[in-house]
Amino acid sequence: MAERNAARATDRYERKREDILDAATLILNQKGVKGLTLSLAAGAVGLSTTSVTYYFKRKDDLAAACLMRGVDWLIHLAASAEAGDAPAMRLERIFELHLGRLRLTAQGLAPPLPALSDIRALSQPRRSEVFAAYMKAFRRMRQIFEAPELAALTRGRRTARTHMLLEQISWAAFWLPKYDPEDYPRIQQRMVDILLNGLAVEGAAWEPRLPPMAELAPGEGPEMSRDAFLRAATRLINTHGYRGASVDRISAELNVTKGSFYHHIDAKDDLVVACFERSYEVMRRVQRLVMSKEGDQWTKLASAGAALAEYQLSDYGPLLRSSALSALPEAIREEMVQHSNRISDRFASMISDGIAEGSIRPVDPFIAAQMLNATLNAGAELAFWVPGVRQKAAPAVFVRPMLMGIFRS
Repeated sequence: MAERNAARATDRYERKREDILDAATLILNQKGVKGLTLSLAAGAVGLSTTSVTYYFKRKDDLAAACLMRGVDWLIHLAASAEAGDAPAMRLERIFELHLGRLRLTAQGLAPPLPALSDIRALSQPRRSEVFAAYMKAFRRMRQIFEAPELAALTRGRRTARTHMLLEQISWAAFWLPKYDPEDYPRIQQRMVDILLNGLAVEGAAWEPRLPPMAELAPGEGPEMSRDAFLRAATRLINTHGYRGASVDRISAELNVTKGSFYHHIDAKDDLVVACFERSYEVMRRVQRLVMSKEGDQWTKLASAGAALAEYQLSDYGPLLRSSALSALPEAIREEMVQHSNRISDRFASMISDGIAEGSIRPVDPFIAAQMLNATLNAGAELAFWVPGVRQKAAPAVFVRPMLMGIFRS
């Protein structure tokens, strides 16, 4: 009897713990680590904050436990893919499982997966623990590219492809909700087709025509000092997360006073908005420049992707990663998402025009545009994953595999 009671108590404990994690993951995805609190999680499951501390003593313990669920899911995907004999079979298995899970979540039949983009916002030692687990998942996922037919790929190129692949998995959760869950299997097939075969028609050459980097940067004048300020802030937010990029840290990076910070920006939320607006303007400028040139849509799309990849690693870069969206109040976040969608829609129009003229394969333009956006977003961290990668090499190492086939280029 005592053993049965103990087993029941353990089961109740585990069920309640899972309920707390389910609720906390929703909050984490909406508000980021910064916005997740024990009291919010407690209220979502009808408990007091004190009761939640029985399961998770501190907020970071709860956030780390949520994020570890996502890491464990990546390890599960990688392990399941290992059964495939060929890289293409492994890729298909990963997306079949992942979009199947996202479909169940959309139907209310499975708990949400956490967005892993906010790991840096954790405090130590939880940050190191979760990141170490993520690195284990990353290395496991990289094995998809370890096959005799891919022997020509260097370790750096396999790493770059893995980073891009994981960004596609992560970003899908943000744009898939615009579709009905019953469409997810079709979308999965389209995503795999794009990754395997790229966007270019058979025989198309990779010959991007990049505009000069200086044309992508803000013009000369008094605003240059503000642009330098926003560049430094963007680098720090990308590297340390919103919470880690403190006013003190940004001021120290630029060797200015905190008063100078508030001369440029009224509040920290305004800083993220300004960094996003700067990044979106660079992307729009690239689109306008390549679209004004002669040539087919494939060349224009390749040129835009290559230019933005180089920009990420140039002295003018990087662009702000989309993970910073979680730090913004909901109303402002929606406004920034609309900016991002307009950029994606313009890429979709270029792809659609390319299909019509015959320079781009028949693909779903909107899915392809979202996947291109994910790749360009991930380019901000390319130098972290492939140390020593050169600015001029970024297009071939990172964007070309997305546009011409992940196992071909």
